[in-house]
Amino acid sequence: MKIGELAERTGLAPSRIRFYEGIGLLKVERQPNGYRTYPPQAVLVLDLIATAQQAGFSLDEIRKLLPPDLAQWKHGSLIETLRSKVQDIEALEVRLAQSKAHLVALLAEIEAKPAEIDCATNAKRVLSRIRSGELESPALETGDVTTLRKASRRRSVKTG
Repeated sequence: MKIGELAERTGLAPSRIRFYEGIGLLKVERQPNGYRTYPPQAVLVLDLIATAQQAGFSLDEIRKLLPPDLAQWKHGSLIETLRSKVQDIEALEVRLAQSKAHLVALLAEIEAKPAEIDCATNAKRVLSRIRSGELESPALETGDVTTLRKASRRRSVKTG
């Protein structure tokens, strides 16, 4: 099938399909005139890529996970990789719960502004409490923030 049909079947832009081809995730045959011809399994491969990305896999992780022939999955390796990703997600959930608790506490502290002080003084009061350790800061790591931003962008691309 040609790229237009593949794009229609998968809901992906042709540029996205060419991108996946360019980084080696999608195999394509070229006709003598240079046109791309995609095999029927390309729809499944693109669905797998989208599903894996939504589950938090990077493109490099997907590349390592996808076999050249979908009938040749390495069962043990697949199970190990999926279990590892589940552990990563569980660890992220713990850090997110901690961060949420810290942000809720921070919000409560900010909202508990004494009536006799202005906002700037309240900000100094809250920051002072954070510096002194009376209030904890969120537990997210830099990588967590990057992961969340990417997930948010993928959701907005899917829905937008």
